[in-house]
Amino acid sequence: MIAALEERTRKDPADVEAWQLLGWSYFENGRYLDSANAYGKATKLEPARAVYWSSLGEALVMADESNPMPKAAKAAFDKAIILDPKDPRSRYFLAVSKDLNGDHTGAINDWLELLKDTPKDAPWEADLIRTIEQVGKINKIDVTKSLASAQENRTVDLSATLKSIAAAPIPGPSRSDMEQAAKLPPGQQQEMVTSMVEGLETKLAKNPKNIDGWIMLMRSRMTLGETAKAKAALTKSVAANPEAQSRLLKEAQILGVPGT
Repeated sequence: MIAALEERTRKDPADVEAWQLLGWSYFENGRYLDSANAYGKATKLEPARAVYWSSLGEALVMADESNPMPKAAKAAFDKAIILDPKDPRSRYFLAVSKDLNGDHTGAINDWLELLKDTPKDAPWEADLIRTIEQVGKINKIDVTKSLASAQENRTVDLSATLKSIAAAPIPGPSRSDMEQAAKLPPGQQQEMVTSMVEGLETKLAKNPKNIDGWIMLMRSRMTLGETAKAKAALTKSVAANPEAQSRLLKEAQILGVPGT
């Protein structure tokens, strides 16, 4: 996939989508500096797209092991937040910058505001809450009440998000399914869930053109906390459906699949 995207950018250096996908592909493979260079190209071609700037910033953070917040990364996040004050990636990392500079309360407040804009039960919600709790604990800041308030007072509008398969509600099990599951010991219940997910993956191996199936598999893996397997599912889905790269990447971003 990387080779194909590299060739695509060579043939058409003005193909901003190719640069964005190449940046994501490099990031997925741990080539963070190459990822930053690709996202840099995207920002030059479409400087008004906040997501390109925040993606550039994240790649620069990952590329520099000696500095948790390089100046160039901070500048990219600052640019992104000006273009889109709701961009979640830049909001998160700018709060990280505050925390690194000693403004722990300010960082926590910013993360709390981000949590208010996070859909309930979103795959990344638990990690955001964990960050708030950890920084609060380390710096002896009581976040119990403010965290509960942020979770209760969501301001996010899900009307558009719910059109996405990744964020759409999962149909509930039938009454018989629930009765059967309730009869099983906890360990066997987990085995039942795992078996269902593995079954979906087996079906996709036989029918890799099922785009919706890949998205549901990524969602299932993220729900189970199997982030590495979610990333693997994304890679396989894009390899099998290169024409659907953009859609698969967008759905993966909604799910919080690492590297997107």
